[in-house]
Amino acid sequence: MPDPHRELCPPRPGIARIRSGSPRSPLYALCLGVAALVVLAALFAPWLSPHDPNAVDLGDALAGTGADHVLGADTAGRDTLSRLLLGARASLLGPLGVVAFSTVLGVAVGMAAAWRGGWLDSVLSRSTELVFAFPGLLLAILIISVHGEGLLAPVIALAVAYLPYVSRLTRSLVLAERERPYVSAYRVQGHAPLSICVRHILPNITPVVLAQATINFGYALMDLAGLSFLGLGVPPLTPDWGRMVFDGQTAIQHGYPLSAVLPCVLIVLTVVAFNVVGEHWADRVARRTS
Repeated sequence: MPDPHRELCPPRPGIARIRSGSPRSPLYALCLGVAALVVLAALFAPWLSPHDPNAVDLGDALAGTGADHVLGADTAGRDTLSRLLLGARASLLGPLGVVAFSTVLGVAVGMAAAWRGGWLDSVLSRSTELVFAFPGLLLAILIISVHGEGLLAPVIALAVAYLPYVSRLTRSLVLAERERPYVSAYRVQGHAPLSICVRHILPNITPVVLAQATINFGYALMDLAGLSFLGLGVPPLTPDWGRMVFDGQTAIQHGYPLSAVLPCVLIVLTVVAFNVVGEHWADRVARRTS
């Protein structure tokens, strides 16, 4: 039997076609390279780090750049380069957890609300609107105050805070897809609603959702870095860019700003890189599907 999805409505372009669409701008190529370098640095940090990132050597406290410490050392004599490399892991792992949880749950909630409609749509929509009333950072601080320091509490809190954005986007996309002819064709053939949503509608909305997830990753990285700077994120001994900015405040007062300035620069560059890549993917999806 011919596939009515292909005959009545050709599938929307997947990730491969989106990436091979319009020519890449220099800014997009640069940001994609920065994002790739940060990810590779986080993956291979244990092999790239010249020193133990937590090794305290007060004799090297506030040491300047040199052969032993390429980017200097902090107030405790810990190597700045090693802490930056290992800090990339915690700085990227947290946002990845936020994006993963919020995207999976947001897609499920948005798809259920759009497909079922009626009272379920009203309940889910009103519930997500209530979450908008609580700022994500405030919710994270409240959860951390109950569960203590660690990466899990802020990740869960920010995932809940980001969920309404994903669910609203998914709901609007599914509402548009539900009216397309191929969905009616599958309904007539007797396909179950869950099968239609998972096997046919979800692949069509995935490029847009992934583009939004990439943008959310940058914002989550910035939020988690802010919590770490306030001392509410990872434990003090765990290398993390936000925590490094907090620890480097004393070094700035003594004229050694690298241990605090460099993690700030990396946070800004990483957030900008992921946001530009995500917005570029979203623009390509919009052009392809218009």
